[in-house]
Amino acid sequence: MSYDEEFYGKQPGLKVWAGMLPFFLPFRGQLAIICAFMLLCSGVDALIPIFQKYVIDSFIVPGRTEGLLSVAVAGALLMGARMAGAICFTRFAIRVEMGFARDLKKACFDHLQTLSLSYYNTTPVGYIISRVMSDTDRIGVMLAWGLVDILWGASYIVFSIFSMLALDFRLGLWLVVMIPPMALVTMWFQKRILRHNRLVRRTNSRITGAFNEGILGARTSKTLVIEDINIKEFSSLAGEMYGGAVKAAFWGAAYTPVMLLFGALAVAIILVRGSASVMGGLMAFGTLSAMVSYAISIFEPIQQMALIFGEITATQANIERVLALLARAPEIVDEPEVEERYGDSFSPKRENWEPIKGDIRFDDVSFRYPDGDEFVLEHFNLDIPAGSCVAIVGETGAGKSTLVNLVCRFYEPTSGRVLIDGRDYRERSQLWLHSNIGYVLQSPHLFSGSVRENIRYGRLDASDEEIMEAARLVSADSVIAHLPDGAESDVGEGGDRLSTGEKQLISFARAILANPAIFVFDEATSSIDTETERRIQHAITKALKGRTSFLIAHRLSTITMADVILVVRDGKIVERGGHRELLKKKGYYTQLYAMQYEQDLIRGN
Repeated sequence: MSYDEEFYGKQPGLKVWAGMLPFFLPFRGQLAIICAFMLLCSGVDALIPIFQKYVIDSFIVPGRTEGLLSVAVAGALLMGARMAGAICFTRFAIRVEMGFARDLKKACFDHLQTLSLSYYNTTPVGYIISRVMSDTDRIGVMLAWGLVDILWGASYIVFSIFSMLALDFRLGLWLVVMIPPMALVTMWFQKRILRHNRLVRRTNSRITGAFNEGILGARTSKTLVIEDINIKEFSSLAGEMYGGAVKAAFWGAAYTPVMLLFGALAVAIILVRGSASVMGGLMAFGTLSAMVSYAISIFEPIQQMALIFGEITATQANIERVLALLARAPEIVDEPEVEERYGDSFSPKRENWEPIKGDIRFDDVSFRYPDGDEFVLEHFNLDIPAGSCVAIVGETGAGKSTLVNLVCRFYEPTSGRVLIDGRDYRERSQLWLHSNIGYVLQSPHLFSGSVRENIRYGRLDASDEEIMEAARLVSADSVIAHLPDGAESDVGEGGDRLSTGEKQLISFARAILANPAIFVFDEATSSIDTETERRIQHAITKALKGRTSFLIAHRLSTITMADVILVVRDGKIVERGGHRELLKKKGYYTQLYAMQYEQDLIRGN
């Protein structure tokens, strides 16, 4: 069952909507103004048939024009007030819609900054984007327009009922009696229309995904010769959407004549009974005209309200998802006393931050992932003096990143301690630690903007000279030299205008510029050609001098100079030692080294 299906057909709950109250309160003044103008508009709308009655009885029936100009001016002023009210409530409603969505987006984005890395490892990016963008927008629209439209419909119905009963109690009662069954029929139809429209929307999302996969995976489909399978799957989805759309259209088409029947029946009752009263001199002709107008117009707000109540039910799922995101607690948090001394990510107290040397110690550390059953590390001990280089090797998927995740405090030990400079790193803030770590990823991410701006993210107060020096240190200056606008060249969204190797060098320069005490290279040279790798090996050695570093290695030739090599297999560290020491053991490391040596010979490296 998909998340959307979980809320399929669920009834609105006040408790869920109450979760939006903190975001609602800042706009309560503007919403009150909107309601006031909306009541003005619905009041004027309800007065129009009364005004119509007065004109007919005072001027049309007697056939006189004396005083008609004054009445026309009064009518123009009345409609002007209605127009002004509509403009004002529309203006404020737009502000509420955009402001509410803005505040909700900001709250979601701010909260996402506090969540631990594990959340991003287990939550699809599309899900997060949908919560922050689509769901917040829909909630804003419903708050600003849906609830206000309900107010207009309800107030118009109330004003109209009082007006009809005041004009002719018995005839007005006939219209009032017809409202409940018509409302029930409307809800019955809208429930079915909404159900099929939801099915169409869900199927459309699946079709969009299949269409996207078909385009992006066209080459794979052709090489696997599975075009016929893709066509069958796509045809099945298209057929499902077709069926849902036809049913939704059928119920929508059937609803319109039913409502016209109610309206015609109401008008017929008014005309039959009202005409007899007019002919008998018991009712003015203008009153009959006004009652007919009410009979025609009073059913529209009922239809509109039924539709909005259906949308409110659907919007509840959006609120549930947003509230679930905001309620998600970070798995790693600083203790209150730590936050009091060192500050948090948004208000750091850098003046209290101690300098870091880079001594790291694993003290009887056991660890398993939150969603795992087995321990990845058990009673693990390791001393890493400041300035040491630790390499972590193993096959793809062996669990090489676990140790680094613990060092960076992306995860915390299940038991035991990780000490930085002799102190449990939980005694200092996460930001203090992360500000002293330079991390170069296997799949680097660049932000939209220029090359210079991306490198400057390493240290925002860096000068242009320092930026170029960092680029030269890792041979990124050769990348910059070949770009059309040099360091001012736009890297595109996510750096898509650069090759993976070029992005790797830029991210390396960014990490160097930050001048961290601890460096982490997560297979950082795996996407760089052999020649570029050789050019930056010397630069890496020079850059890491005096810094504690961790190298998650893909090519074992890059870590022979490491002080300690940790060999990972099936999520556990099976060997440790220097390069020569491990080769002498003729164990798993020797197998990996020999295997890669053979592969390099085959490739001609």
